[in-house]
Amino acid sequence: MRNSTKPRKVVDITRPVLAKNEEFAAANRGLFRDKAMLVLNVIGSPGSGKTTLLEAMARHLHDAMVVIEGDVQTRRDAERIEQAGCRAYQIETHGACHLDAKAVAHALEQLDLDRGECEVLVIENVGNLICPSSFDLGEHLKIGLLSVPEGDDKVLKYPSLFSRISDLVVNKIDLLPHLTFDVERVIAECRSLNGDVRVFKTSGKTGEGVDNFCRFLLDERAKILVARASRA
Repeated sequence: MRNSTKPRKVVDITRPVLAKNEEFAAANRGLFRDKAMLVLNVIGSPGSGKTTLLEAMARHLHDAMVVIEGDVQTRRDAERIEQAGCRAYQIETHGACHLDAKAVAHALEQLDLDRGECEVLVIENVGNLICPSSFDLGEHLKIGLLSVPEGDDKVLKYPSLFSRISDLVVNKIDLLPHLTFDVERVIAECRSLNGDVRVFKTSGKTGEGVDNFCRFLLDERAKILVARASRA
């Protein structure tokens, strides 16, 4: 007796989801261009020190920096950023493991970007090294943040992220004397995936390296202003 079972039809939902995300990302990118903002998408694990680093950056950039916070629940991180002196908007994903461009577009509407100049917009993504890497938010820089306590073996374990980032931030370097972590191994393995990646070493707790990172961001923003002037 013949097996009459028809082959299953596999429906790939990934492509339509990402295609829709790209539409919102393109719209976000147009807004960022019009506002001449430098936009960062910061991706790292829970506990890697993303928010602490942003608090330290706020002490350098003050109200020139605006932050969009992504978390599953609570406004805790947005409140920390506001207390540090910057405007912030919290996105609660209620279970989603990443931000998408549509959620960022909604946050931008709530931030009232016409109220004061925003030079640097930082999007702190949901703590995760996998899911956020695939979603373009319209940003200029995709920042991969790896902290010393996480271990120096993570780059090749999570190639989807570290092959796509523009900048690698090795954070919590104040703990290097106390833990086994080979910074040069991390840099070499990241550059084996991504030869053009730039590297910064920071401690959000002590502030080490934060001023250098902020100067870099302001230089990148200045390039955006030059490009806009050349189009005028």
